[in-house]
Amino acid sequence: MFRFKLNMALLFTVACGHLCCVTNTSIITKNEYGLEIITQENTYKQTVKANKNKRMVALSSYLIPIKIDWPYASPNNFAHQVLYANPIAYMRIEAALALQKISDDLKAKGLGLKIFDAYRPYSVTKKMWSIVPDERYAANPAKGSGHNRGAAVDLTLYDLITGAELPMPTAFDDFTEKAHHNFMQLDAAILQNRKMLKETMERYGFVALDTEWWHYYLPNAAQRFELLDLSFKQLKRATDQ
Repeated sequence: MFRFKLNMALLFTVACGHLCCVTNTSIITKNEYGLEIITQENTYKQTVKANKNKRMVALSSYLIPIKIDWPYASPNNFAHQVLYANPIAYMRIEAALALQKISDDLKAKGLGLKIFDAYRPYSVTKKMWSIVPDERYAANPAKGSGHNRGAAVDLTLYDLITGAELPMPTAFDDFTEKAHHNFMQLDAAILQNRKMLKETMERYGFVALDTEWWHYYLPNAAQRFELLDLSFKQLKRATDQ
């Protein structure tokens, strides 16, 4: 019986060609670009069982206080459309623990982190690319995004007392050179705020994206984490159990 099940699994893998891993009934597939992608809750849970570092967690459990604004959950974004619904700020456990240290560091300065975007499903990245096919400002689906891997975050700083965002070079998702880290024609206070955010994020292991002052990611995420195309509802079910 065992031999029959094993042979059937091997046959299924060979027959479907694009499949790269079979774990019980969980299958990690490769998409049209040859990237490993997880689309089923059970598959995600199997990868976490095999490697606890792949666990996705809600940032609200690690960042206290936490402030979240969701531009992609409303039409108030570069696409002028709702890109996802009912979002929850999820990231890999490594990223959440690093952000927790960052939050504690900033708290001593009277500052907090305001999150714009954390994990986002791969299907949303494909939609974004269809609108802005420019790798300076959008992730190419042929490579996937750190956001799809739970390893990237868009954020800014805010004052814990007033709740006001600190002045930064641009608004979120400003696709101009003014949003680049090397753009220096700015007020001294704005340059200092951008520098403080960058230095604090890098101190705890994040890497800055040159063209977006708000975007930070864990290094080598593509080599360590599969793409996820799970809805927030699916991910909540998978992480609650």
